[in-house]
Formats: sequence, structure tokens, C-alpha cells
Amino acid sequence: MFSAARRTALTGAGSLPRPTTSVFSSRFSPSAYQRLLSSLAILEQREGKLNHGSLSAVTAATKIGGSIHGFVAGSNIKPVAEEAAKVEGVEKIIAVDNAAYDKGLAENYAPLLVENIKKGGYTHIIAGHTAFGKSLLPRVAALLDSQQISDITAIESENTFVRPIYAGNAIATVESSDAIKVITIRGTAFAAAEATGGSAAVEDGVDPKIEPTSEWISENLATSDRPDLATAGKVVSGGRGLKSKEEFDRVMLPLADSLGAAVGASRAAVDSGYADNSLQVGQTGKVVAPQLYMAVGISGAIQHLAGMKDSKVIAAINKDADAPIFQVADVGLVGDLFDKVPELTEKLKSA
Repeated sequence: MFSAARRTALTGAGSLPRPTTSVFSSRFSPSAYQRLLSSLAILEQREGKLNHGSLSAVTAATKIGGSIHGFVAGSNIKPVAEEAAKVEGVEKIIAVDNAAYDKGLAENYAPLLVENIKKGGYTHIIAGHTAFGKSLLPRVAALLDSQQISDITAIESENTFVRPIYAGNAIATVESSDAIKVITIRGTAFAAAEATGGSAAVEDGVDPKIEPTSEWISENLATSDRPDLATAGKVVSGGRGLKSKEEFDRVMLPLADSLGAAVGASRAAVDSGYADNSLQVGQTGKVVAPQLYMAVGISGAIQHLAGMKDSKVIAAINKDADAPIFQVADVGLVGDLFDKVPELTEKLKSA
């Protein structure tokens, strides 16, 4: 395409014919370019159930423009594909039915995804910045010879993205010249797309059926009746100040139940064995943005703040009045958590 300056020079020269407006408007207009864009949103599923949190990838794709397709893989995938087909904004669901992809092992899943990306000719590959996305997309990017752009929080154009760096203390705007953009998105920055209202077609994807390089052996999942930490509207998190696992459970679990909240923990609490690793909030854990985030016995290191500072209301309880957490808290209570939290819990139960 001619640049604006170059095009002016050509049209102003008497010896050269002036290009008609219709040539430029039909071949080089922004709307024509939009039609060339196509995004593949990687949708997660587990045991035949669509992970609705992964629908944030569809929302991000709508901000890029162009056509949007979804991708799912696993055994008995048809019900998941049909559910995904109802997601608003999606034009087509690419589905691969093979039990080898059930657990989302990145070593096996990446070649599968690359085959379908090449077949579809997609310009943007989008997945959530989850354990699955963080494991899968770097491999996909390497196979495509593209540079991955991780954990984006905003989309400025089809090739310009915004992402936090240095534990969220700085914001970088990055531009990619790769033919295929490989992106993970921060789920708290993009609301999940509506799960109803769409009528996408379901199409069988390409399955290379390569020899697996890794094998799923077993898993040990922590189960809870409480809300999921990543999507909960209320979160109560405990830190090193709780001193032991027994105290963590005694103080934090009743508080969470009285609020109907999910339970989280700082890295210090997780490393000390007070809470399971799946409950960690922070730069190396989950990033959450609930309506209410209550930090109990958490000092407020920048690595923890990176995982919760976008919460709508932040409340903190800490005996140290100079704790950094109070600098970001909307509501703060200075006091002994072993006295204040049980007192608060009783008041919530009787309210």
C-alpha cells in the first residue's frame, strides 16, 4: 500500500494518472482491512463442561475486529462445542474430539492448535492468562515463530496492546509486527462474553494425532463449596500474620462463610503451608478483581498487590499501622486480627 506522502506525490505528478478514489476505498479502506482480521479464541473445558471464564477471550477478540472463531478439544466434545456455539459474537466453533486432549497437556495440545491455526489462516490467537494459557501459548508461539504477548489488559488496535510490567508498577504499550499475534489476556480486564444469544456453526477441526510426548498420571484437587477464587465477587485473603494453618482455618473460613466469599492467601501464607497453592493471590498466583477484597494479616508486598489492586473495594486488617496494604485499602482496621476478625464474623452472622 502507498503511504499517504507517497500517494500525494504520485497523484500530483502531471505525467502520472491520478488513481481514482474508488480504487483506494475498495482495496485499502479500514473496513476492508477489518474483514481480513480473524481471531481464534481458545476456550477451556473440563470434564465435558465449558469454562465460562475463558469466554473473556471472545470479548478481547471483539475489540480487535474481524471474524471470531472458538476452539475446543477433548473427548465427547460435541456438547461443549454446542454450548460454545451459543456464545454471542462467535461465528464458528472448531472442535476436535479426542481424549488425548482432555487434560490440556501443552506438549500434546500445541501441535494440534498450530495445525488448526494454519488451516484457518488466523491473524490473532487469544487465550486467558490462566495455568492452561500460560503453559500452552508459549509453545504455540514458538511453533509459529511469533513472539507471544502476555497478560494484556487493553487492546488499542489490531497490533498494539497494553500490558502491566514490574508487578504492575509500570504499564507497557507494545506493538507486534508478527503475521500471527499470539496473546494471553488478563481475565479481570475483559468481561466474559454472553453465553447466550449466538448461533455459531460447529466444524470438525484437524487432528494431527501425533505421538504424545507426555502422559497424564494423576491429580489431587482441592474441592470446596465456596465460590471459585478467580471469579468470586467477594474474596477474603489471609497472610503470614495468621501464624499457622490451624489459625488460618479457624479465623478465615468462618469469615468467608459469613460473607459468602472465596478464600485466598498471600504467597507467604502459601509458602508457610497455611493454605493450598491454588488459593494464592498475587503476581505468581491468581489475579482477582472482586467487588470486595479483604486482606487479613497481609502486609501488602507489591507482588501481592499486583494480584488484587483492581478490586472495587479493598479492606485491610493488620496490627501494623504502617503496613503498605493500608496505602491501597479503601477501609482499614488497625488491630489484632485474632480479636478483630472473630468479632467481625459474629457481627456478620447476626446481621
